[in-house]
Amino acid sequence: MTSVQDSLHDSAVPVSPYQRSVADYWNAERNPVNLRLGEVDGIYHHHYGIGEVDWSVLQSPPEIRETQIINELHRLESAQADFLLDHLGPLGPADRVMDAGCGRGGSSLVAAARFGCEVDGVSISQAQVDFAGEQARLRGVGDQVRFQLRNMLDTGFPTGAFQASWNNESTMYVELGLLFAEHSRLLRRGGRYVCITGCYNDAYGLPSRAVSQINAHYICDIHPRSTYFREMAANRLVPVSVVDLTPATIPYWRLRAQSSLATGIESAFLDAYTGGSFQYLLIAADRV
Repeated sequence: MTSVQDSLHDSAVPVSPYQRSVADYWNAERNPVNLRLGEVDGIYHHHYGIGEVDWSVLQSPPEIRETQIINELHRLESAQADFLLDHLGPLGPADRVMDAGCGRGGSSLVAAARFGCEVDGVSISQAQVDFAGEQARLRGVGDQVRFQLRNMLDTGFPTGAFQASWNNESTMYVELGLLFAEHSRLLRRGGRYVCITGCYNDAYGLPSRAVSQINAHYICDIHPRSTYFREMAANRLVPVSVVDLTPATIPYWRLRAQSSLATGIESAFLDAYTGGSFQYLLIAADRV
């Protein structure tokens, strides 16, 4: 006999060859830029940072210089997560929220600690789900923060189950129309959806060479800015706040390029951001 949990998981496994390749990528990923930063305080993020850099870390004594840089990069990525959570609206212990494309669970754990709410983090990477679940267990919040192998395009969760939901740098892995349809289904009327994402600037034209390099590096498909707003409107998600975070993220990339954690993609991000072909946006929208 199939359990309720098993039947929900039936809709959560990857459903296309592309999604399978994405899952394989993240199952195998052990990038120090994600792991070393998370070791600072046990909160493992899978996104970039925002804010002014304390450039004095570059003048630290050699024996502590790299540790200081890592601490500063983690501070910036934590600031990005906090900025996203600031836009989720008023939440409390009675609310349930969803982290779509949860990575190793950092934002979910921060949200639970901040609001006292229940959190469901979903990913198509079993390795990420297992890692994040262990972090929740170690903090004694495994019943409050649940990480599950599910497809964010078809989660299997009940309609209207959530007061808020978000994507933090994960929308470039899916078709936006399908994604926003699922968020709209899951959110209660008046619920809040937030995403932070890189998108290419329609005013620039087609994706630039730098944007294409980013796509190839992460096996993703960066969407044009206009598609976000068109597909939100088509799925009853009305933007209430749009923030261009491009100037705020450039310092993070400049510092990362000077660290031992640089992966070689830093120059593409800096070229795309400073050249105007790429933007880093926060979009908060209400479900109407």
